[in-house]
Amino acid sequence: MNLDAKIEFPVIEFRSLDLERGTNAWHQLCKKVREACETFGCFEVVYDTISTEVREVMFRLMKELVEVPVERKQKNTSPLPYHGWIGPCAQVSLLYEGFGIGDVSNFDSVKDFAQLMWPEGHPRFCDTMHTMGTQLEVLHKLIWLMLIDSYGLGEDSLKMNYTMSMRMMKYMAPPPGEYETGLFAHTDKPVSTIICEDQIPGLEIEVNDGQWMKLTNLSPSSFVFMVGDPLKV
Repeated sequence: MNLDAKIEFPVIEFRSLDLERGTNAWHQLCKKVREACETFGCFEVVYDTISTEVREVMFRLMKELVEVPVERKQKNTSPLPYHGWIGPCAQVSLLYEGFGIGDVSNFDSVKDFAQLMWPEGHPRFCDTMHTMGTQLEVLHKLIWLMLIDSYGLGEDSLKMNYTMSMRMMKYMAPPPGEYETGLFAHTDKPVSTIICEDQIPGLEIEVNDGQWMKLTNLSPSSFVFMVGDPLKV
C-alpha cells in the first residue's frame, strides 16, 4: 500500500454550542461535514458527549468477550453476512475476530446476545453496550441531520426507519518480523459507519487512487464517521 502522510485528514469538533439546529454555527458545521464526506468519504469527529469512561469500560468488557469459549461464540449468528461471529479464518483474516449485536439501542437485543455468551448473565456488559449503542445512535442521527440540512433535502428526509448494529472486533498482532494486513481492503455496505478505536492506530483509508493514509493520534474523544456504499450512489 502507498501511504501518503502529507494529506490532511478532516477533523471536525462537535461542540455543544454549535449543535443548535438553524444557527450560523450549525450551518457552518453542516458545510464542513458535507465537504469531508464528499472529499474523503469519512472524517474524524471529536465528540466528548460520550465519556471516555464508558469507552474504557466497553473495551475492558470486550476483552472478556473474546475469552468466551468458541462453542458459545458460534451461537452469535445472523442471516446477514458479517453480522454474526467470525473467527480467525483464511477466507477473511487469520488476525481478525468479530461479533455482532443487531439493534443495539434495544436493551433486549443486547441482553439476548449476552445470554448466549454468558448463560449466567452479565448485567454490566448489557448496561455498558446498551449505553454506548444508544449514544452512538444519537451521534449517527446528528451527522445524518447535518447532511440532510446541508443538501436542503427537507423534513421528509428525517423520517428514517433503521436499526443500528454494533460490531465488536479484535485484530491480533502478526508473528514477530512479519507484516500482514489485519483485514482485506473493503468498502462498507451499510449506509454509514461510526468507528471507535481502542487508542491503537490500525485504521487505514484510501484517500486517492492507490494512496492510503493511516489514521493516528486520534483523541480519546474521537470517532471516525465513514460513508457507506449506498450513500455514495
